[in-house]
Amino acid sequence: MAAVSVNGLRKSYGAVRAVDDVSFDVERGEVFALLGPNGAGKTTTIEILEGFRARDGGTVEVLGVDPGERRTQRWLRDRLGVVLQELAVEPYLTVRQVLTRNAGFYPSPRPVSEVIDLIGLPEKASARVKTLSGGQQRRLDVGLGIVGNPELLILDEPTTGLDPKARRTSWDLIRRLASEGTTVILTTHYMDEAEALADTVAVIARGKIVASGSPASIGGRDSSAATIRFRLPDGAASDKLPVPATVGEGGAVEVRTDEELRTLGALTDWARERDIKLGGLTVTRSSLEDIYLQLTGSEPSRSEGQEAIR
Repeated sequence: MAAVSVNGLRKSYGAVRAVDDVSFDVERGEVFALLGPNGAGKTTTIEILEGFRARDGGTVEVLGVDPGERRTQRWLRDRLGVVLQELAVEPYLTVRQVLTRNAGFYPSPRPVSEVIDLIGLPEKASARVKTLSGGQQRRLDVGLGIVGNPELLILDEPTTGLDPKARRTSWDLIRRLASEGTTVILTTHYMDEAEALADTVAVIARGKIVASGSPASIGGRDSSAATIRFRLPDGAASDKLPVPATVGEGGAVEVRTDEELRTLGALTDWARERDIKLGGLTVTRSSLEDIYLQLTGSEPSRSEGQEAIR
């Protein structure tokens, strides 16, 4: 059974259809990235999964129960970890005190000392929350999300405000949690983060899922045209290249092809026969960011009355 199953989900705010017939499944133990611009319907979808917002239509199951059913909400909260973009934490409590208090809300929490080590704050365990930097505060937010040892962890832009080293530490933590069987739903505006972590990516735009699949295949990435780039040495006869190419200043060459293996073979055979070095040779396809922008780049921002639909 999938950890999360969403079918035909709908939610409107007045005349604005925030979520319009959205369907997707999240398998147990996978990292699922839900991507989309502000106003696309991401946050509304996530809040429905958490049981914090009622839906207008469709079916939703989270860990086998309907998050909208009041009789199962307590059961679900014991098994769900949530890291929002902003969490209200008492500023005069210490890191250890905050985590210890929250651990008491769950039937089988992780040891607090283990959580402090996992989020990289052992030297701040006795520090008051108000003294933490923005990045340290964000790591504490993640600690509050995992201290209950959840079956499903929802991370809403968890690495915003972190420096590169702290981001990589957070990535390692998410990978570890997934390897231990925790299902993770991630929202992020960092495409490299989605590509590094997610087993499955879904892009939501204008309230609809417009593409889904693995990061490598979404939007036809794995079958799109490849771009081969290299630089010819001074004096090399660029007009004798064995394939159609665009030649720029300083011998920079760019080749677009649907058959990169055959094209690369022709280029390397030509260069080897003439003892010509193809400097800085690279082969690239459309990046996840390229595909994301193609799918969402023209989407206008929307609002739900006075509150933005994110």
